[in-house]
Amino acid sequence: MLKGNKEVLLVASGDLRIAANQNCWATQNEMEQLLARAIEKLGWTVKRAHQYNEVKKHGFIDSQKMGMDVFRNLDPEQPIIVAESVWQYSHHVLSGLTTHKGPILTVANWSGQWPGLVGMLNLNGSLSKAGVAYSSLWSETFEDAFFTSSLKEWFETGAIKHDQSHVKDYSLVKIPQAEEQVGKDFADAFKSRKGIMGIFDEGCMGMYNAIVPDDLLHRTGFFKERLSQSALFAAMRKVSVDEAEEALNWLLEQGMTFEWGENPETELTREQTLEQLKMYIASLRIAEEFGCDTIGIQYQQGLKDLTAASDLTEGLLNNKLRPPVLSESGEEIYAGHALPHFNEVDECAGIDGYVTYHLWEQLGLDGSNTLHDLRWGKQRNMNGVDEFVWLFMISGAAPASHFTDGYKGASSIRQPSMFFPFGGGTLRGISKPGSIVWSRVFVMDNKLHCDLGVGEAVSLPLEETQKIWSETNPEWPVMHAVLKGVTRDQMMARHKANHIQVAYAPDAEKAQEICRIKAAAMTGLGIEVHFCGDVDFNGSQK
Repeated sequence: MLKGNKEVLLVASGDLRIAANQNCWATQNEMEQLLARAIEKLGWTVKRAHQYNEVKKHGFIDSQKMGMDVFRNLDPEQPIIVAESVWQYSHHVLSGLTTHKGPILTVANWSGQWPGLVGMLNLNGSLSKAGVAYSSLWSETFEDAFFTSSLKEWFETGAIKHDQSHVKDYSLVKIPQAEEQVGKDFADAFKSRKGIMGIFDEGCMGMYNAIVPDDLLHRTGFFKERLSQSALFAAMRKVSVDEAEEALNWLLEQGMTFEWGENPETELTREQTLEQLKMYIASLRIAEEFGCDTIGIQYQQGLKDLTAASDLTEGLLNNKLRPPVLSESGEEIYAGHALPHFNEVDECAGIDGYVTYHLWEQLGLDGSNTLHDLRWGKQRNMNGVDEFVWLFMISGAAPASHFTDGYKGASSIRQPSMFFPFGGGTLRGISKPGSIVWSRVFVMDNKLHCDLGVGEAVSLPLEETQKIWSETNPEWPVMHAVLKGVTRDQMMARHKANHIQVAYAPDAEKAQEICRIKAAAMTGLGIEVHFCGDVDFNGSQK
């Protein structure tokens, strides 16, 4: 049993943006009360390490400075829980957790209302990268047997052992030699040529796990071109209204819908959309100038206080079919290709997005891919089969080719004012049913790793998707997904990031084949690969 007076500390990391913290505080407070009751039933008491702020109207740690101040006054030997029901900036608490000697437990409420699960997964990925030992739990009611027994285990031993039987290291299996050679040849060719990753400012929203150390990155053949969001904003000023109008007319001709209104404070306006298309054009021109193979725009710090959201830009960049863009000299750039964009400058996703796009294209497939937040999910009856269906959502980056009816099924809705004061819309749609390959690159033990597996994007009744949208973020694109051979709790216990990468395959058998080839390619880049779930290693499944 853990030593001491059976008192556990509790901290809550929050957003940097005060409006977000204020809007989400009621949910966080309710979650903490449920958690406290569960803890007290096991004979422990909870001491909140920082109090509700009457001026700010919330009780979150809302800056790195505040986090350091809080942890200076804590007993580093006491067990501590980081409780999350909201999106949080991991660097607010990371400094304190890196030197905390007592057992650490991250906990999230199982709800899609606010991105609490997403926030906890980001913190978990950041702790894993930092080499900090921790355990993790999640619950809808904080009364279920899984949560209660696991919490009891943590109090008794200081750690929780989750089921990892779905994970198989690539080094321990043998895939068909021909497929292994395709992956190896892809990796060898890339490492010989090398690639440039354009970084429009690192460290979005405190996502420590999203920054790949240069020495690790260089071993894969990628090198960073450190660009500035201010340079992007300056380049946007050089794009004419006529050029933005041409891009907009192209989208309208494709059948895309824009839900425009008149009030820029609360509604999407045509002017905001044109501003976003200026960013789209400017980002391609800068990428072409510096020879970038993939780019990531931070947006959240800096650009959010200057211009409309980057989300429409990101989704367009990730689609092969997109408005043509000319260089300032009049030549079309990246003609006929996507320019893989990694949302929120998640460099791990940048590696993954580039490899996926170009490997798929080499195999004669559409390589348009995206990351999503691993937002939430529930058990559902799918054609008579009991399946856990995940909700994947992301504000930007999703390409129209993923949506039912493509651009005709796409719309743009204003981003929430509390996050996006200058407005701008997303590229929103419902992902079409079909076989997928999913993956995640992450940093752990000072090495790059990649988990990957197969799954299926599934279709829910429209009214159910509308209900989910109304309870989460109705502005964002969605994918309903089943991950083959991976349970909810296995995924949550293993996943080291808030993001998951997805790309389509023609059918389930082809998804298995591409998954194996991609594993070989990632291995060839020097990344440690792990199959997750029902992956057919030898190609015998039909």
